[in-house]
Amino acid sequence: MYNKFLNVYMIICYILTDGIMETNLVEIEKEEDCQVIIGQAQFIKTAEDLYEAMVGVVPGIKFGIGFNEASGPCLTRGEGNDEALEEAAKMNAFRIGAGHSFIILFKNAFPINVLNTIKNVNEVARIFCATGNNVQVIVATTNLGKAILGVVDGINVKAIESHEHKQERRKYVRSLGYKLQ
Repeated sequence: MYNKFLNVYMIICYILTDGIMETNLVEIEKEEDCQVIIGQAQFIKTAEDLYEAMVGVVPGIKFGIGFNEASGPCLTRGEGNDEALEEAAKMNAFRIGAGHSFIILFKNAFPINVLNTIKNVNEVARIFCATGNNVQVIVATTNLGKAILGVVDGINVKAIESHEHKQERRKYVRSLGYKLQ
C-alpha cells in the first residue's frame, strides 16, 4: 500500500512541477549512542509541543529538536534540554530542508519509550522513522520546495531468522527489561 501511495505521490509531484523534480539523500549526522525520530508536523508551536512531550516522558532523557517552518520566515526552529543535541537536530533539519519536517535526537531512552507520546502531539501528521540506526533521508526538491519521500533506516537484511536467532532476540529483549524473564 505504501509503495502505491509513494508512486502516486511522485507522479503528482512530477505533473505539478512541470516534470522538474530532483531527489537527494541526506545522511543524518548523530553520535552512535543517539536515537532519532523524524516526522512531519504542521504548526509554528510544534517545537515547543514536542519539547513538552519529550521532557515529561522519561526522567533523565536528553534531547534536541529541529523543526522546519513551511511559510512565513521559513526558519529551522529548535528546542531541547541539551545544547549539543539541539544544535545537531537543527543542523540536520536544516540540511533536510523540507517544510513542516522535524527531527528529534535523544539519549538515555529508546524510541519505544517516547514514540506514542510524540505521535499524540496534535500537530504531528506522520513519523518516518524512530531508530538508533544510521539513517538517510530521501528528499525531493521541486519548484515549490522540498519533501521527505522516505528514509533508509539501517542496513540491508542478511538472512531469515533461524530458531537460534529467535532465542537470541528473545533473550536480548528480556535483558533490556521489556519482557518478563
